[in-house]
Amino acid sequence: MQLVSIVGHSGAGKTTLIEQLVRTLARRGLRVATIKHAHHQVELDTPGKDSWRYSEAGAAKSLLVTQGGVQLVARLPSVPTPQALARDFLADAALVLAEGFSHAPGPKIEVLRTACATQPRCTPEDGLIALVTDVADVYPQLPHFALDDIEGLLACILARDPT
Repeated sequence: MQLVSIVGHSGAGKTTLIEQLVRTLARRGLRVATIKHAHHQVELDTPGKDSWRYSEAGAAKSLLVTQGGVQLVARLPSVPTPQALARDFLADAALVLAEGFSHAPGPKIEVLRTACATQPRCTPEDGLIALVTDVADVYPQLPHFALDDIEGLLACILARDPT
């Protein structure tokens, strides 16, 4: 399994980029999974419902299964790395795209647009491997991709050694 984090400032277009990458890869038949890091509190389950009650009772993990899908709620003592999350929950994916996790270890692609910011959040020392940007003079030693160059970015990602 390969994992790449897509990082950048708020509003830079991370979610839109991941959506385009996932759509293109899924059309090719590649099994892709995503992880989204939220900085704010999100209600993962409906208070009072059965799966919520199981979690409140002490279940480490609880699955809610419907006709169309599965939702997992797992209690974690802290925010794990995207690598640990992918290993523990998404092992059947060929590629995992994580949104956020700019401070976690591992390879990162930063979305950097002048409309949001001109200074990147990450450096090559942080694991930055490429930029999706309209800022030409940032880390010229790294590959730069236009915001709409999905094919070029995918070629860069898929050419990487997953280990």
